[in-house]
Amino acid sequence: MNGREPIHIRPTARLASRALLPGDPGRALTLAQRLIEQPRMFNHHRGLWGYTGPAILDGRPLTIQSTGMGGPSAAIVFEELVLLGLRSAVRVGTCGALDPTLQLGDLVLASEAIADDGTSRALSDGRQPTADPDLTAALDEAASPQRSGPIVSTDLFYDPSSPAPEARWHEAGALAVEMEAASLFALGAIHDVAVGCLLAVSDVFPAPGTRERISDEQLLGTAERMGAAAVAALAER
Repeated sequence: MNGREPIHIRPTARLASRALLPGDPGRALTLAQRLIEQPRMFNHHRGLWGYTGPAILDGRPLTIQSTGMGGPSAAIVFEELVLLGLRSAVRVGTCGALDPTLQLGDLVLASEAIADDGTSRALSDGRQPTADPDLTAALDEAASPQRSGPIVSTDLFYDPSSPAPEARWHEAGALAVEMEAASLFALGAIHDVAVGCLLAVSDVFPAPGTRERISDEQLLGTAERMGAAAVAALAER
């Protein structure tokens, strides 16, 4: 580990070289229960729950580690996973729809991320962070997403701006908005780690200043489908 040790991740089991990275610790637990045979706690420090064990799909080691919310938290977790030996990862998260054709529960495959957050802009040196193309192709085949293309990463979940930025992001080509992918893509490029991103639409904005939110039950089913597809895409890595 180049003489460096992780500070925020304190592993209690061995990290797999491939991982799913949900933001929500609760979703990490749910996915581990569905996708890993007898999952073991990998990390619980700072409430960033992680689990590891053989994937039910192929029997090979898999880690599911939550990143917390936002680019700063995701960047810390990712850096420390790389120290521990991470070689490929899929962010499995939620997003708000910017494309009006997207519905609650749809899957969006991110090919790149417009950096509208501080962390990824600091990491990407003016370049637009992009997903690993081979892993993205595998996710496309495994998940059959409703849409694929650019998304935008932002720092703010509750944005007080007036007018709201959704129209500006959509005009820039973004299909959806979330908070972590740009930072993960940027760090993947820096560390030569393959990173992909599959998102479930959890929020839609039918009119300016309004929001509709997915139900917990629908999100659970969508998250399980998304996680299974991500493991299938990582099966050859």
